[in-house]
Amino acid sequence: MDVGLTIPTRGPLATPEGIEAFSRRAGELGFAHLAVPDHVVVPRSIDSRYPYSATGKFPGAASGACFDQFTLLAFVAAINTTARLLTSVTVIPHRGAVHTAKIVSTIDVLSRGRLILGVGAGWMKEEFEALGAPAFEERGRVTDEYLQAFKALWTEDEPRFEGDHVRFSNITFLPKPEQKPHPPIWVGGESPAALRRTARYGDTWFPIGNNPRHPLDTVARFAEGLARMRAMAEKHNRDPQSIGLAFFANWFNESTTMTTPDGQRHLLTGSAEEIAEDIDGLGDLGVGDLILNFQRETLEQSLDSMQHFAETIRPLTN
Repeated sequence: MDVGLTIPTRGPLATPEGIEAFSRRAGELGFAHLAVPDHVVVPRSIDSRYPYSATGKFPGAASGACFDQFTLLAFVAAINTTARLLTSVTVIPHRGAVHTAKIVSTIDVLSRGRLILGVGAGWMKEEFEALGAPAFEERGRVTDEYLQAFKALWTEDEPRFEGDHVRFSNITFLPKPEQKPHPPIWVGGESPAALRRTARYGDTWFPIGNNPRHPLDTVARFAEGLARMRAMAEKHNRDPQSIGLAFFANWFNESTTMTTPDGQRHLLTGSAEEIAEDIDGLGDLGVGDLILNFQRETLEQSLDSMQHFAETIRPLTN
């Protein structure tokens, strides 16, 4: 299994020096992915429900600072020349379809084919409004249409597209991405809509395990979610085995044992041996990529956490 990590985009760790330290140490320790989230602005008042906390409150609301996702990925691409570059995830309606496709293609070419486009429809209505994005209520349909437009731009010699939210013709779109037919599309999310999007457009399903409405917080619950995704793929005449599996544990902390609401040990928490057992359990179900969060209070603690995983936990896995 390939294991990656998140790069800080806000807070005290999100400095040029901190980001460089994360990126370099990740390369030295053999981490496979550098993952970057997507917020352009953080509204001062947020009523929208954050999907990945029990309270629905967004943990990043206290700090309005955030680096642009794609610019940050281009920066770390020059620092770490081996890891894959993962958008985790891009809120697709935040930017115009043609512009986003150009950014993705550019980074993929300049990084020599290392970009992975994680995609989602978004959850924060207030940010949509601040950006002048398409209507929040239309975000699912916009996301699906933009993904179709991306593929036309990346693969067709004379791309044309006529949709409700994006239209283009009479253009040359070059350079095409380095990866063929295009950079892998990892579809984030756990809801039925996200499963449908995975079945229709995704190369890989990329859920987060701690969504209280769609929990994947044990190996058994992930297996149940996987069965739902594969049933959706079959419904859309897609071979379920053609869809890769990735998993994001944004809560990961090797010094904490969490429990689920029904009292079970939360996935990827506990002792080194228990965490390794969970990783093997996910691997047995077909998960090929795992993204972890090593961001701690200080840079030194964060780098120590990365090293502890690489030297203590990873060797215990099969």
